[in-house]
Amino acid sequence: MKFKIKHEIKGRIRVRAIVKHMTVKEADLLEYALSNKEGITSVRVNERTADVILCYKTDRATVLSYLRKCRVDEIEAPESYLAHSGRALNNEYWDKLVGTVVWRCTKKLFVPAPIRTCITLAAAIPYIWKGVKTLAKGKLEVPVLDATAITISIARGDVSTASSVMFLLGIGEILEEWTHKKSVGDLARSMSLNVSKVWMLAGEQEVLVDASTIKENDKIVIHMGNVIPFDGTVESGEGMVNQASMTGESAAVRKYAGTTVYAGTVLEEGELTVNVKKLGGASRYEQIVVMIEESEKLKSSMEGKAERLADKLVPYTFLTTGLTYLFTRNLTKATSVLMVDFCCALKLSMPIAVLSAIKEARNRNVNVKGGKFLESIADADTIVFDKTGTLTKAEPTVVKVVSFNGDSEDELLRTAACLEEHFPHSMAKAVVDAAKKKSLDHEEKHSKVEYIVAHGISTQLEGKKTIIGSHHFVFEDEKCHIPEGKENLFEQLPLEYSHLYLAIEGELAAVICIEDPLREEAADAIRALKECGISKVVMMTGDSDRTARAIAERVGVDQYFSEVLPEDKARFVEQEKAAGRKVIMVGDGVNDSPALSAADVGIAISDGAELAREIADVTIAAEDLFEVVTLRKLSKRLMKRIYRNYKVIVGFNSALIAGGIAGVLQPTTSALLHNTSTLLIAMESMKPLLHEENQ
Repeated sequence: MKFKIKHEIKGRIRVRAIVKHMTVKEADLLEYALSNKEGITSVRVNERTADVILCYKTDRATVLSYLRKCRVDEIEAPESYLAHSGRALNNEYWDKLVGTVVWRCTKKLFVPAPIRTCITLAAAIPYIWKGVKTLAKGKLEVPVLDATAITISIARGDVSTASSVMFLLGIGEILEEWTHKKSVGDLARSMSLNVSKVWMLAGEQEVLVDASTIKENDKIVIHMGNVIPFDGTVESGEGMVNQASMTGESAAVRKYAGTTVYAGTVLEEGELTVNVKKLGGASRYEQIVVMIEESEKLKSSMEGKAERLADKLVPYTFLTTGLTYLFTRNLTKATSVLMVDFCCALKLSMPIAVLSAIKEARNRNVNVKGGKFLESIADADTIVFDKTGTLTKAEPTVVKVVSFNGDSEDELLRTAACLEEHFPHSMAKAVVDAAKKKSLDHEEKHSKVEYIVAHGISTQLEGKKTIIGSHHFVFEDEKCHIPEGKENLFEQLPLEYSHLYLAIEGELAAVICIEDPLREEAADAIRALKECGISKVVMMTGDSDRTARAIAERVGVDQYFSEVLPEDKARFVEQEKAAGRKVIMVGDGVNDSPALSAADVGIAISDGAELAREIADVTIAAEDLFEVVTLRKLSKRLMKRIYRNYKVIVGFNSALIAGGIAGVLQPTTSALLHNTSTLLIAMESMKPLLHEENQ
């Protein structure tokens, strides 16, 4: 595809594709391909004009080379991306908007007055009928207001006013529906499932493969703590599946052979072999849209308050209309009052503000599952951090392997990686990565792997019971012992590292020393959180008291707890909540899941366990703890915006009502100003809450 440069400034270039016509699919493919290029910060493609706007932080020559190499027919993009890009939705509503305006102009210019009257009367019937149905249900809501205003105008013989009112209502409905659907669609796309690797069953062996290679009727193995990537039927195994992403209910559901599992749900306990029935995450996007639109999780108490207030104000609008007519005997003034209601602006702007804040958070690598959680983050006064993979770096590294059974370090590392690769945790990832760097490939020789939360892993390897995990698990729970004559070596293990213990047939085989360095920004992030109003910062870890104390002093937490189990973390969170505090929990592992669930807001690290990410209310990227600070600032500013919207909506619409009563505003003018203000407030609510300097 060839392009012509139309305009450029430093870091931004606009080009036009030299084509007769660009389809929606071609625009989506082009946008997908260019947005995934290194150095490109944003891409916008307009298929109607064939324009492409690129913002970049690389050099200009690189950007031009990307464009030269673009071949739309060679670009491959996920079907889910193409199916739900949002481009078709925008075109649909733009065409509706243009069609409505063109039809209005055509009627006024070319249709005779008697026919225009008939068209207006026919168009009024749906509005009046909707108002009657609403009234029949015993509700005084906006449809009744609209129907009354249209009926009064027609009864007075003022068909032109009735037509204008319906035109403005139609335009308002199109724009409001478009704005809401676009916000929901943008958010749903950002939350859609993205699973890159899965375990496929090939004969009796599990093989780690790209998710894109999976076909219908392939069998995949889902281990505890992992997301189920495809819709399918359970072939074997038994487990408890968390279906909160579909139903909003946190209680896990038992799954066994013959039952159906769905993409995006999470296996909390057990292990399942699933026969794949639907690819590409199936209806994951639609599930998220339904969750966003229907789940009470989305709504903050401020949104609920706005809806209740909007409905309560409708009867007062009718009362004001009646009093206006009673005292002025002027139907025009009374109708002007009917043209104004608080409901549309309140019910539209509040959800839009929340959806926009969630989208803004997503653009900063923070995934928030609902407005309720943004409100809780704004109100929180206590934050609890897990240590490993949270306050410490997300990518700990293996420093050395100490052999206790005479096997080579490489062979012991190979064995450890064979076990650890099945479970997503930062320590496990360190072992697997170390084996990869040494090219220590291995065959899956072990039988079923059992994962004991917060302790370790147990399996049979070549007929021998093999376990790997914490000191407590290996020596206290499993009663393993140190080989005779190796006690001295054990005592000399370097204390500055975290230790993973590998035992075979009840005897210690190796100790893997893992460096778990503190994040450089941890202390500054905690200090910034305190400046943002967090009064209590707590660290909890399963490490020894010596290690925990050293970390706590360096990062500046107010309180720390060492050698804790998952239930200890959850119990502490519950105690803090019982004491009247609003608690945020930040963690990354399966062992953090109970505390994440118990907290007012659970925040999971994106590189952590999938179970933790699914249970958590918020997910942040692993790179920077300052994203928690950004989230706190965003939440605070959202609450300020919502309160400001309240004042503006009530103040402006009250002024319109006063103008109608005074005779300053005609009904059509009131309707125009009311609908315009509603859309302007909604558009204002879509603006970013944080400035560039806060990134």
